[in-house]
Amino acid sequence: MAGKKVLIVYAHQEPKSFNGSLLKITVEELTKQGCSVTVSDLYAMQFEPRATRNDIVGPLHNSEAFNYGVETWEAYKRGSLSKDVVEEQKKVQEADLLIFQFPLFWFNMPAILKGWMDRVLVQGFAYDLSKAYDGGLLQGKLSLFSFTTGGSQEMYSKGTISGDIRYILWPMQHGIMHFCGVKVLEPHICYAPACVSEEKRKEMLTAWTQRLKTLWKEEPIDCSPEWYFK
Repeated sequence: MAGKKVLIVYAHQEPKSFNGSLLKITVEELTKQGCSVTVSDLYAMQFEPRATRNDIVGPLHNSEAFNYGVETWEAYKRGSLSKDVVEEQKKVQEADLLIFQFPLFWFNMPAILKGWMDRVLVQGFAYDLSKAYDGGLLQGKLSLFSFTTGGSQEMYSKGTISGDIRYILWPMQHGIMHFCGVKVLEPHICYAPACVSEEKRKEMLTAWTQRLKTLWKEEPIDCSPEWYFK
């Protein structure tokens, strides 16, 4: 939709990967729609995933015992978070839609993307203890997790040893995005692209292209435990 701002947080090392192809399609299609698209390519940026003392510029609130959560909250309030964190927060603040594009690692997002979540979505910016979930500080935004898996769709279904894919989505969609007040669109999952035919991979890319064409008409999922565990 023309005028909308989109931030894509991309976590894959190889531009020629299947994730890279999905990213390319997303940028092209949303730009074609008139959206302003920004990409944070975490590996290319050499984004620092570790949450450390370096994220606070200047003196600490409590120099006797370092508490990352407290120190970043205090640093946010006085405008003394590190430059790279502030830059990412500005991108988030301006975005109408956050898209996270990544391969699933060990039932989770890659460490570099988790580090982005840890460092960027700090208290005071993304949430407060009295302002979480529907009251989170990032209300009015949408999010979408688009990712690839190593296993087939059948492996991530109820009754299997891996369990329903929605169980994996609970900490990402609910524990992070919903906690910060962000509404969540249905995830886009490409199952085992490395293990299927070239024709099937092309079908997956086409399906993503088609979904993007009507993405702004979609309604968010029901952000409740029932969506994940029913």
